[in-house]
Amino acid sequence: MNRPIDLLLRGGTLIDGTGAPAREADIAVTGGRVAVLPPGTPVRAAETVDATGQVVTPGFIDVHTHSDALAAPHGPDATAQPADSIEDLRLAPLLQGVTTEICGNCGTSLFPSLPERLPALADHLRVTFGLGPVQPAADFDAFAAAQNPALRRTHIASLVGHGTLRAGVMGFAARPPEPDELRGMCDLLDRALSQGAAGLSTGLIYPPGTYADTAEIVALAKVAARHGKPYVTHLRDEMSQVETALEEALEIAVRSGAPLQVSHHKTAGRHAWGATLRTLPRLEAARADGVDVLCDVYPYTAGSTVLHAMLPPWTSEGGVGELLARLRRPEARDRIRADIAAGVEGWENTVGNGGWDLIAVAAARTRPEAEGRRIAALAAERGTDPVDYVCDLLLAEQGEVTIISHSMREDDVRRVLASPLSMIGSDGVPKPGRPHPRWAGSFARVLGHYGRDRRLLSLETAVHKMSGLPARRFGLTGRGVVRDGARADLVVLDPATVTDTATFDRPLLAPEGVGTVVVAGQLAVRDGRPTAVRAGEVVRVR
Repeated sequence: MNRPIDLLLRGGTLIDGTGAPAREADIAVTGGRVAVLPPGTPVRAAETVDATGQVVTPGFIDVHTHSDALAAPHGPDATAQPADSIEDLRLAPLLQGVTTEICGNCGTSLFPSLPERLPALADHLRVTFGLGPVQPAADFDAFAAAQNPALRRTHIASLVGHGTLRAGVMGFAARPPEPDELRGMCDLLDRALSQGAAGLSTGLIYPPGTYADTAEIVALAKVAARHGKPYVTHLRDEMSQVETALEEALEIAVRSGAPLQVSHHKTAGRHAWGATLRTLPRLEAARADGVDVLCDVYPYTAGSTVLHAMLPPWTSEGGVGELLARLRRPEARDRIRADIAAGVEGWENTVGNGGWDLIAVAAARTRPEAEGRRIAALAAERGTDPVDYVCDLLLAEQGEVTIISHSMREDDVRRVLASPLSMIGSDGVPKPGRPHPRWAGSFARVLGHYGRDRRLLSLETAVHKMSGLPARRFGLTGRGVVRDGARADLVVLDPATVTDTATFDRPLLAPEGVGTVVVAGQLAVRDGRPTAVRAGEVVRVR
């Protein structure tokens, strides 16, 4: 091979993303594509990376993110967020080897909507993404066009969020759709999938998605099935009723014909601890019966979400404005207390399954002193009831508060990580404040803590869960594997030292042991530090 190439990764051990055994190989990159060469093949390269003693892998694919708005247009008060803080959030996945993110998860995406519903969506997206006002888009094409290439460190694909889709057609009404509304939702979904959206997602604990019944989701999942794209779901309950919620998801998959992806599979809260001993065999049995079901998982015992999701679903009927109006009324607060204590049929009730002492504030723009602290302690310090504290905090922040919930058990997390049905997703919620460390640490933590140190996974298996398996699941052609002609998204890491360093106190600390990251054939990370390269693009799944 005598022609010059753009980049050569010389002397490394290749783990190609398929799950096959590691082998020695040199990797050549030309025009953003890969060639796999026998070790020591003489070539001329514009730049050479010495990968001796290191492993070379495909760029990692984070199948579950909430990074939709990091490179999207924002409203006039976006300057309230420090620019360096936002850039740190953009860098966090790249520095651990993630080259492609899949957003639009848990039922919330930045699109689609009927044009007349777009203004009402903006407040909902502001509260969800926590980066100031976010401009929603009418369809996937508009979403893609609005992504700022000067800000894209990684590639991004997006699911169609059912909650956004529903609000974009019928607002925040807690009722079944009328036939013409359901047809409108199906039409918008079909258009977005035709334009390259990666699938359909639901977040069935989040309004307005929680207002949908099974039949509504089946109708929409049939549209995804026609496109050969998956139905991706945050189950209706991941706590005491997780097994019932899992049966609903399997029913939707069977009735619609869509592949099923169970998001961040967990069995959380004291009433569900240990239930992975039943849920994982149930998924395996369903797969044996012909249901195309897989799941994803993040390697932590704490989750993270928006604070208002801790409240009963009726509080959010009508949207953010109605939520805030209700929280001012004493009778509404009394009803919230009663519902948390007694439970509401069909509602997950995170607080009732754990308690306010397990929930910490992660992001509250005007109350930074609350970040990192448990709600029970904050309320006690003020001499108030936790529900009153939560309502007052949401009012002060105009609904925009993120929390971390310490609700899982280590043995359950390990079982899901080890399952042959699971792949890795961070479920990262990239907001300023003290976000969950999973945004900066998930992939390095699997490789180091769970793979090398705990020996839960071989390196080949771990990489497969981060690359080849998710690429196949989401139709990311040419990504997730290192083979001749593949897209040149690559990672060079030290298997002996790779580890996460992000903590709940310092959640954006970069991992150790990830030296080189290549995005679209360009060196985006060199010697563990980011370069000026911004080669990420919007990925369309056809």
